[in-house]
Amino acid sequence: MTLDFGVILPYWPMILQGLGWTVLVTVLAGTLSIVLGTGIALTAQYGAAAFSVSMRAIIFLFMATPLLLQLYLLYYGLSQIGIMLPAFWTGVAGLGVHYAAYNADIVRSSLQAVDPGQTEAARTLGFGRWATLRHFIVPQALLIAFPSVGNNCIILLKDTAVLSVIGITELVLESQRAISETYRPFEFYFTAAVCYYVVNLVMEWLLAGAARRAEEIR
Repeated sequence: MTLDFGVILPYWPMILQGLGWTVLVTVLAGTLSIVLGTGIALTAQYGAAAFSVSMRAIIFLFMATPLLLQLYLLYYGLSQIGIMLPAFWTGVAGLGVHYAAYNADIVRSSLQAVDPGQTEAARTLGFGRWATLRHFIVPQALLIAFPSVGNNCIILLKDTAVLSVIGITELVLESQRAISETYRPFEFYFTAAVCYYVVNLVMEWLLAGAARRAEEIR
């Protein structure tokens, strides 16, 4: 059987739809992972001992278990006890929480990397503990963490392919549906790979620009 990429054209709207859902999930889950990860990191670093230990345990739990298993627990496991979540929001929450654990670990290390002199200077100027964190420590820690958190967002983009197992119509699932009708796996999987590659390049370009801006601020 010879290759025929012309078979892609009738299914192109379907592929674009899958790509659109992939990008949307990436944006929503990435945002959730950064916000939640920062909150977990702050609690683990500066919270009361009980909260700090709990947050570190949560970080370890999500880093030590596979993403696929976590998705199955959220989507199929919770339904067994009467909690029914839509597939789309299960995917966003699953990816967001999973990568929040990694981002929390990065942000926590970045908080520890901020020069202690910054805290002393802020206290000298009359800032309280939380004002010091808000205006001095956290912004600097996020600038330090930015490159690694950005890399996690790129990895998250590629992991959206896992969401096909719970029926989210992202790029891989749409490709599989087209393959089931045409029996042309190479053409559609290759096209999906090219789509991921292009989005990856765009994300790297945006993150590189943001990183340069962050370096100027620092």
